[in-house]
Amino acid sequence: MRHRHGDGTLDLVQLRTFLAVYRCGSLTAAATQVGLSQPTVTSQLRTLEKAVGRPLFDRLPRGVSPTAAAHELAARIADPLDALAEVTGITAAHTPPEPPVQLGGPAEFLAALALPALAPLVAEGVRLQVTTGLADDLLTELHTGALDLVISAIRPRGRAVLAEPLADEEFVLVADPATAARIDTGRLERGDASALTPVPLVSYATDLPILRRYWRHVFGRRLERRPAVVVPDLRAVLAVVAAGGGVSVVPRYLCASALATGTVVALLDPQDPPINTAYLVGRSTRTERPHVALVRARLRDAASTW
Repeated sequence: MRHRHGDGTLDLVQLRTFLAVYRCGSLTAAATQVGLSQPTVTSQLRTLEKAVGRPLFDRLPRGVSPTAAAHELAARIADPLDALAEVTGITAAHTPPEPPVQLGGPAEFLAALALPALAPLVAEGVRLQVTTGLADDLLTELHTGALDLVISAIRPRGRAVLAEPLADEEFVLVADPATAARIDTGRLERGDASALTPVPLVSYATDLPILRRYWRHVFGRRLERRPAVVVPDLRAVLAVVAAGGGVSVVPRYLCASALATGTVVALLDPQDPPINTAYLVGRSTRTERPHVALVRARLRDAASTW
């Protein structure tokens, strides 16, 4: 089969196959959708890549990832091919669904803010596959094409990705009411962090990253202590604090409800609290899949209320 007709137009069968792979994110799934064997799908893609003069997909350990050329081609042909499918009587059941949006970020931020904001998109047909972890690891997966979007506390550099500020996290020093009653908060307000020396510290990690940052920013001194409890989940950190396990520093979005009900109390209200910016990071492409664009837009809109 030639990749172009006599008038120079691209072959519609190959374009339909391409669109199936683009939406499914997998050669095997696309082959099932269009009723072809996987080798035939692979052959058609290679022919189409020769026609457009650029690679359309990067092969991944699981599935494929569209290149910038694929995003551009899909943006041009998706609506016309879908309209043609309706005219020729091909039902929506034969149209491959768009693949899940691969979203990465911190578990706590996703659970408390991002996923509740994205939940209404499910009714619109958007599928989500969520990966939690550390920013460096998630950004690496973004570069390889395994993730579409990442919410990151680190602003990545380079032309391959596009990072935009999404929300600011304010950090709060908290304790349960009984523990707070034993602390001389007057000394804390004067910048004397030694008032907390007798109180156990609850931390996200052994090197006290959030606590050390708070000590340096608010008290102007280095924190040189060992944590009594280490748990790599800020929701669990807050639960330990609320149960009387010590003091810690957590984002305000995470402890706002506990502060409102009095389960925990803020030990300080500094005029200049530590702030951390969360970035929404995606690959730098001229176009992106419609559902990825929907998720990005919804997160932007929701972040204005966080």
